Amino acid sequence: MPSPANQISSALGVAIRNVHELSGGCISRVMAGNAGEYGEIVAKLGDSVGDLTIEAEMLEDLARLTQLPVPRVLHSAKSLLVMERLPGSPGASQAAQRHLAELVAELHGVGGSSYGYVRDTLIGPLPQPNPAMDRWATFFAQHRLIHFAQMAHDRRTLPAGGLEHAHRLAEAIEQRPENFVAEGQPSVLIHGDLWSGNILSDGDRITGLIDPAIYYADREIELAFMDLFGGVGPAFFERYHELRPIAGGFFERRRAMYQIYPLLVHAVLFGGGYGARAVDAMRRTMANA
Repeated sequence: MPSPANQISSALGVAIRNVHELSGGCISRVMAGNAGEYGEIVAKLGDSVGDLTIEAEMLEDLARLTQLPVPRVLHSAKSLLVMERLPGSPGASQAAQRHLAELVAELHGVGGSSYGYVRDTLIGPLPQPNPAMDRWATFFAQHRLIHFAQMAHDRRTLPAGGLEHAHRLAEAIEQRPENFVAEGQPSVLIHGDLWSGNILSDGDRITGLIDPAIYYADREIELAFMDLFGGVGPAFFERYHELRPIAGGFFERRRAMYQIYPLLVHAVLFGGGYGARAVDAMRRTMANA
């Protein structure tokens, strides 16, 4: 097996210098280095299980459809993705959060003709099904809630009875959507994985949004995801609300429902207490409805 430096060098056709491994890779090894005429680069080296061309396609779609600061794809193959390295470091100051709100509000102005996407995508290493559907409540219930609850159940990271809770909630969402989702929310493009580690900033500016998990959705699922792990706070939400007002009831009721999805993803990937937190959110959602 060629070394990472040799693999990257062969893909780009240039010598690679100062190659070193970065922390934080979820589905692959992440390397950085200097690629001469290409400048500073980041490369992901996968295995036989994943397909890094999916991430490359998502980045290229975001570059084509939006003005988001996403890395330019230099080479993509199933087990190797090479991108330009963007400046900045993970996280965002108060001022950078306001800039982030402007970027996300602009992203959420990119409308779709249905929910889902033209292809299935990934969130981390996990398959994210995106069949085109006209009804958001059904899309969320079946292809986010049930899909990932079943996956967590199969990996035994969901508490006993958790899958049954998910099915009861999904049925309620589909039968009484007015009790669970906001009315009149259009289908918009979302990044899909905007936790603090995927948000790069330098001072008061956002310099990069990486590792997307895109599809067309109700934008509230993105806002709930961003709120879950503390990556953004009032500075973000206040500025976002100025640009794209958030419907009443989001923080009180719908936020917990939409956070079930990333909690289930984390349950599948990491186990621990994420499955129990997801089931607790399911119970709260039913009670609040």
